[in-house]
Amino acid sequence: MMFNRFSSKTNRPKAGKEGNPMRSIRVYSAALIAVVLSLTAVACGSSSSSSSDGVGDVPATQSLTGKSGGTLTVLASDDVDYIDPGAAYYQFTFMVTSATQRSLYSFGPDDAVDPVPDLATKAADISADGKTVTVKIKPNVKFSPPVNRAVTSEDVKYGIERAFLPTVANGYAEVYLGDIVGVKDFTDGKAKEITGIDTPDATTIVLNLSRGTGGVAAGALALPISAPVPQEYAAKFDAKNPSTYGVHQVATGPYMIEADSKGALTGYEPGKKINLVRNPNWDRSTDFRKAYLDKINIEEGNNDTTVAARQIIKGNDQVNGDFGPPPAVLKEIFNSTPDQLALTPSGGNRYVSLNTALSPFDNLNVRKAVLAVFDREAMRATRGGPLMGPIANHFIAPDIGGFEEAGGLAGTGVDFLKYPKGNLALAKEYMKKGGFPSGMYTGSEELLMVGTSGGAAQKAAELAATQFEKLGFKPKLRLVTQDTMYTKFCGEPKAKVIVCPNVGWLKDFSDPQTMLDATFNGESIVASGGFNSNWPQLNVPSINAAMAKAELIVDESARNKAWADIDRQITAQAPAVPWIWDDTANIRSTDVAGVINKFNGNWDLAFTSLK
Repeated sequence: MMFNRFSSKTNRPKAGKEGNPMRSIRVYSAALIAVVLSLTAVACGSSSSSSSDGVGDVPATQSLTGKSGGTLTVLASDDVDYIDPGAAYYQFTFMVTSATQRSLYSFGPDDAVDPVPDLATKAADISADGKTVTVKIKPNVKFSPPVNRAVTSEDVKYGIERAFLPTVANGYAEVYLGDIVGVKDFTDGKAKEITGIDTPDATTIVLNLSRGTGGVAAGALALPISAPVPQEYAAKFDAKNPSTYGVHQVATGPYMIEADSKGALTGYEPGKKINLVRNPNWDRSTDFRKAYLDKINIEEGNNDTTVAARQIIKGNDQVNGDFGPPPAVLKEIFNSTPDQLALTPSGGNRYVSLNTALSPFDNLNVRKAVLAVFDREAMRATRGGPLMGPIANHFIAPDIGGFEEAGGLAGTGVDFLKYPKGNLALAKEYMKKGGFPSGMYTGSEELLMVGTSGGAAQKAAELAATQFEKLGFKPKLRLVTQDTMYTKFCGEPKAKVIVCPNVGWLKDFSDPQTMLDATFNGESIVASGGFNSNWPQLNVPSINAAMAKAELIVDESARNKAWADIDRQITAQAPAVPWIWDDTANIRSTDVAGVINKFNGNWDLAFTSLK
């Protein structure tokens, strides 16, 4: 999932506009702890003390008891990527959909690794050959107005099917569910439905797969793609290009986006607001969510994150959404009011993407030179320094299978990522190997860079531009909103962006495939539509083939090793500059009993309450 996730998308993305990755305050190595303590004059106890409302060092099990009632305000800088849950892929968007949509499986606040049955009644039944996935769903879950009827398996089927429509163009459906029998005929327009999705009765859905990828397919059912969508209501919206179902959506969760009597969303204005109100058809007895709040107002457009962060800390009834406090404010909060801060490991990373399909970065040695010269410590400082996590030197994130096998914090061993502050001499040697005898780039063209405007993300983008200048490149930096950066530029190959300095990625679920497949598999490249998550457009046949084999491995140990080997192969291709495995800095007003969703790395709106 991409960060918007606090960018980052986190994009699942996820992440993001400034999104973030991982767990509560990370279990750091002794060396990293020493660095953190040398940079901050904070007693260990102040940052690691736990409070009953889930802030500070997020406890292993959070208190989920709260007081009912009230309105929470979520301050955000930008908009969600897509308001349509079928296309949503930002960390921030997932923060919203987890309160409004019920997928077959979902992640509760403390479920950082394993999802729990949500719309489903129990864990999926996966056949021995991995080619069949069967799920039973609850019979008494109802759609919000104006649909007002019980959900059936046919609604789940349509929710999955529409993700493959060109008018919806989900960013991950093909990666995890592309093996469902009949998908190609459906996407080619040769069939009106996906024949491999069976609904033998109103509460049973069966996925029939052409390969034994049932484990991954079942994992994907914890994403919004499996949230039910009523075809008789949504089809007319999906017939438009792009689909307008997002602004007419119905909900199954405890909250819905405020809408008129016909279903048109009155509570959503792109870039301005997303207002959530109670879903009158929600039945608490069928759901594990608590839903204490009466209303949730998401106020977008808070581009001055310093002002917004201080407003939250000094104000009432507020939490952050798609941004973290700037480094100076983060340090201030860490030192003064640590009980209002939760550093939440996100399970993801941030990197500077290099377009391997276009000159000059279609040259491997030139890419290696860029990675060698980058001052990744300075990049990390734009987010708050060592406090925010270790420097990344490959792509599988900590706490995910395959991380240690790929080299862990030490890295994969490539020399061009050996120097956190960069090594100009080594970089020039790679430039010479890449056809530039002086060790400096002598081409005349400018490098189109598209980054995120405002806050730490803009500082990272501007700093990244100076790293390219060290080798003679002429970066042309264009700054846009985070959602625009992903959907119009970095996720759109036709835009021919050379460098994307603000991308990030969070796990979609706890499997190493989710860190690498959508982002570096050549088969995952989406040619147009703004849905491409393989930002470097890396397309190496040997890596693609290795992924195809690894997707079928069931044994956990063997699977982790296979994806770790792929991580090493990707890192050797230097498609991007990984620079941090970071935590999400979540902040709240003192009167908010905040609960963190450890999977998504931010506040869980369906469990947070007011004191």
